[in-house]
Formats: sequence, structure tokens, C-alpha cells
Amino acid sequence: MSEWIDKTNAVGMYARSGRYGDTYAHKDIAFEFGSAISPVFKLYLIKEYQRLKEIESDVNRLEWNTRRILSKANYLIHTDAIQQHIIPSSNLSKQTEWIVYAEEADLLNVALFGCTAKQWRDSNPEWAKQNKNIRDFASINQLTVLSNLETHNAELIKENIDKVSRFKKLAEIASYQLNVLNKADKLKGLN
Repeated sequence: MSEWIDKTNAVGMYARSGRYGDTYAHKDIAFEFGSAISPVFKLYLIKEYQRLKEIESDVNRLEWNTRRILSKANYLIHTDAIQQHIIPSSNLSKQTEWIVYAEEADLLNVALFGCTAKQWRDSNPEWAKQNKNIRDFASINQLTVLSNLETHNAELIKENIDKVSRFKKLAEIASYQLNVLNKADKLKGLN
């Protein structure tokens, strides 16, 4: 083997002769040799690759589920405050009450993301066609802050604070909390 390595100037392989001699190869080269020599080895290699890809897929699904849970965690508290404190005084029919919910959701979107759901859809038509929304692309930190904003907005609604004042307060909270969480992530990355 060492003669072949010398003649071909092989890179990624090393042979040591003698009583305790061995041949070493980069893992990619070793896999290729093993696959050529043994069809069973090749089958094991393929099966293991498939198994690892399934695990990776499960992790991505778990992250997606975590994101959805975070975005919905305090949604009920938020919508209940709207239903109890804004809807009764809005003089809207049952068919148009959804407008109030949409406006309150956009209040949170603008406070956190800087745009309404419609503005995001208009600037991302390829994702909008797939029924994706701004929250599907939010980071874990953004979804955590959004969940907190829902609770804060619910409390401000119960205190009968006007929409403009609520927006200012929510934007301050969003900025502060997002900075804290992002800074903590950066510090973790330094370790």
C-alpha cells in the first residue's frame, strides 16, 4: 500500500510498515474503499445516513413545533382581553369583530417586527402564496418577546389604555426584551 501511495502521490492516506504497521485513510476514502469491497458495508452506510437524516428532520420539526407553541402561548390571554374590553365598546357586528383582533395582532407585529402582516405579505409574495406569515420566520427570541407582548397588551387593554399609548409601551418592551435575549445569545456564543 505504501508503494501505491508513493507512486500516485495519494493525499489523505498514510501507510506504516512493520510489525505494528497500519494503513490509514481519510474517512471519505475509507468509506469508498469499504463500499467497493463490501456491498453489505455500503448498505449499512446508506441506512445509517438515512437514519441520521430522519433524526435531523425530527429536530427541525421539534424546532417548528416549539416556535408555534411560543407564538400561541399567550394568544388566549390576549384575545380574551380584546373580547372582554374592546369588542363591547366597538359597536361592530359579529361578522366584523375580526377586524379588532386583526388590528391588535398588527399592533404587536409593528411593535416587534416593524410592519403589519399585510405589509409583510406584500413584500414576500412567494411565502404568502404558501400561507406562510411573518411569525413563521421569526426567531425563537422574537417569538418569546411576542408571547410576552401579548400578555402586556392584555393588561394594558384591561387598564383601558388607548391604542397609541399601548403601542409606544409595547415597542419599548419589545426593543428592550429583544436586546436582552440577543445579547445573552451572543455571550453564550463566546464561551
